[in-house]
Amino acid sequence: MRSFKLMSNGLALCFSVVVVTPLIAQEPAPPEQELQGVFPKKPPYSPYAGRHFPERVYWGDTHLHTSFSVDAGAFGCRLGPRDAYRFAKGQEVMASSGQPARLARPLDFLVVADHSDGFGFFPLLFKGDPKIIADPQGRRWYEMLQKGQGAAVAIEILTNFGKGTISKAILPVPGTVAYQGAWEEIIKAAEEANDPGRFTAFIGFEWTSNTSGNNLHRNIIFRDDGSKAGLIEPYTTQKPLGSDNPRDLWKWMTGYEEKTGGHALAIAHNGNLSNGRMFPIIESFTGKPIDREYAETRALRERLYEVTQIKGDGETHPFLSPNDEFANYERWDKGNLDLTEKKKPEMLEFEYARVALRNGLKLEQELGVNPYKFGMVGSTDAHTGLAAIDEDNFWGKLSAYEPSPERATHPLIKTENATIMGWEQTASGYAAVWAADNTREALFDAMQRKEVYATTGPRMIVRFFGGWEFEARDANTRNPAVVGYTKGVPMGGDLSAAPVGKTPTFLVAALKDPVGANLDRIQIIKGWLDSSGQTHEKIYDVAWSGDRKPDAKGKLPPVGDTVDVPNATYTNTIGASELIKVWKDPEFDASQRAFYYVRVLEIPTPRWTAYDAKYFGIKMPPEVPMKLQERAYTSPIWYTP
Repeated sequence: MRSFKLMSNGLALCFSVVVVTPLIAQEPAPPEQELQGVFPKKPPYSPYAGRHFPERVYWGDTHLHTSFSVDAGAFGCRLGPRDAYRFAKGQEVMASSGQPARLARPLDFLVVADHSDGFGFFPLLFKGDPKIIADPQGRRWYEMLQKGQGAAVAIEILTNFGKGTISKAILPVPGTVAYQGAWEEIIKAAEEANDPGRFTAFIGFEWTSNTSGNNLHRNIIFRDDGSKAGLIEPYTTQKPLGSDNPRDLWKWMTGYEEKTGGHALAIAHNGNLSNGRMFPIIESFTGKPIDREYAETRALRERLYEVTQIKGDGETHPFLSPNDEFANYERWDKGNLDLTEKKKPEMLEFEYARVALRNGLKLEQELGVNPYKFGMVGSTDAHTGLAAIDEDNFWGKLSAYEPSPERATHPLIKTENATIMGWEQTASGYAAVWAADNTREALFDAMQRKEVYATTGPRMIVRFFGGWEFEARDANTRNPAVVGYTKGVPMGGDLSAAPVGKTPTFLVAALKDPVGANLDRIQIIKGWLDSSGQTHEKIYDVAWSGDRKPDAKGKLPPVGDTVDVPNATYTNTIGASELIKVWKDPEFDASQRAFYYVRVLEIPTPRWTAYDAKYFGIKMPPEVPMKLQERAYTSPIWYTP
């Protein structure tokens, strides 16, 4: 199998084309009859004229916290929403730890998603607001902060929040002046930063359902500006004003849209810390099987899933995918969010994206609706105000874990059940969105149709189309999107009712990050439901670099390894700059529901721990991983009989 070599002067043509609108007025078109015979049906000479499909991928973070989040502030974050937007736009800022920070390349969009519970609490606590220090719990935390015990305060706040035991006298809630003021500041910062066509600042927040420490968090993103978002206050989890049940969140979203005429979407994240509750078959809130109403509403409201972030990767797990040699990647599988409950193997099935996609096929057959028909994005979940997750520019989960010689070997979370060390933080991820323009409306609409993919950080460009008519020669194109949209549907799309005798074909193309590592391989992961109601999965290597040959069992040899760990470097002497292939499912059964998504792997590169060791001149403990293979996950394409 070969990679299709890309000429250097064709890079922009393959994946990214900027359409320039003339500044001068155009003459009115002649009457239709005068055009007869003037322009034949043959496509115009300019292959870029008249295009209407998304031609650019936009990079962003849908999940960033600032000092307006209670836990971020307690762990030392002093950067607010305005600082976060400045940093995302490529400007240099001073991090909370007193170090200058800047992105290698600006982002195209950002969602400041501060926790809705307790908006504005930490700034008040930090300055010693009289109302807060008049309460025993508030005074205790204030005094601890004055003694430099911010991490301990953060843990106590999280634990008490999970138990619902934060004093009602000190926690800002909807309707209070403090809460309203914080929401107004967040909206104002987004409006000031939003620059249609150049940078998109979404208005959003995080709904933080965390009952008993089990993570059911969702990020809420608005398509709208402040004139609509400002008509409401964010939904919280604290009763009686809020709820920790996702069904109630979805009702709130419907209420927002009915009240304002606006639009909102929810992105679930960190199923790996939900202890079996993120993708249920049996609802934890009722103890009953999920019903059609749940399935319909979740499918409507939660079009995307955050599959990778700093708190671990959520694609799959070795226990769930024992035949997947790349499943053991950046795992957080010791317990729930605050480690108050240990992980049990039977929980894993309801935490990871791949098995959720499989179970969705089964539920669709039973209920008539697939609740887990989601696209995939990555984001950071950083609580530093800094959307920075490049391995050589990783600013950590919390401000207390910004770059220092000790951060890798200091416990991040420690309880009697388990410990998560600083080195276990994952430098991940970003959301890639194929959209017509860099605006709130265009990006939001692309998210709604699931034409998105996740990466663990690198900005590799990935296209994925499915249809019935793709041919091998379609891979010999400088513009895969043209044939892709002409013959099929993009990632996030649907195929149905296979034509008699037809098998689905897929066009997949990947281009390396221009300043990153070469590519190892492209894989297509298939999941399906058989006639007995059992789900299955299989991984196909469809394109790879070099002249490697699969062995007798179909296993492709490793790409190799050029990483120099002591110097935190690697060379691009292996791998490919581009891979493109048309693939046909060799085991297709037209009667079986199925999904297909793409995983793109880079060659091995240094992990952030290797860069830290080199920069600080330290030796990492032997258990610390020092290299990894970064990756991308596309949204699936589904087949329905």
